[in-house]
Amino acid sequence: MNQIQEPLGVFTLDKLEAQVKQCKKCNLQTTRTSVVFGEGSAKANVMFVGEGPGEVEDRTGKPFVGPAGQKLDEVLASVGITRDEIYVTNVVKCRPPGNRAPNKKEIAKCAPYLEAQIALINPGLIITLGNIPTQWFLPNAPGITKVRGTYLAWRGEIKIFPMFHPSYLLRNPSRAKGSPKYLTWLDVQKIKEWINEYPA
Repeated sequence: MNQIQEPLGVFTLDKLEAQVKQCKKCNLQTTRTSVVFGEGSAKANVMFVGEGPGEVEDRTGKPFVGPAGQKLDEVLASVGITRDEIYVTNVVKCRPPGNRAPNKKEIAKCAPYLEAQIALINPGLIITLGNIPTQWFLPNAPGITKVRGTYLAWRGEIKIFPMFHPSYLLRNPSRAKGSPKYLTWLDVQKIKEWINEYPA
């Protein structure tokens, strides 16, 4: 968190976003169109963390607004969760070229910003979408197919709840029992139950 120049007690998401938009700490800044900081309620008790912006996100500066984002909205809407009550961001804030996965160096350079977002929002539950964010929070966790749908402790009282990335659901359209979509339906119901039990 050494990039944060002010005490977190007086720092704000707006000030942090302004700082992130000027970031030149890694090579992703040379190919980005926009910095995609994050979006949602600053008081959210639930945060969703993906791996990085895609093409549409890079163009608009908004997280999860492309095909995967539309699928995420569909999953959330199935249990009555709206973007207004959650916060959505990514491990890295700039699009890796060709929508490739961010590498370890890029993640390390960007991690202080995610750390600061978590500190400022202070969610009780963080949903990691896919392997990359799950491994960032929990380096020793097994693959997403084994760990998804379970509550895992992180730094005391915060819970991590891994789910399949919505882009994985787009590549696996079956709704059959045991399919990624079926398992995601079970997972999002658990999230809704958690929100009902621990409202923001």
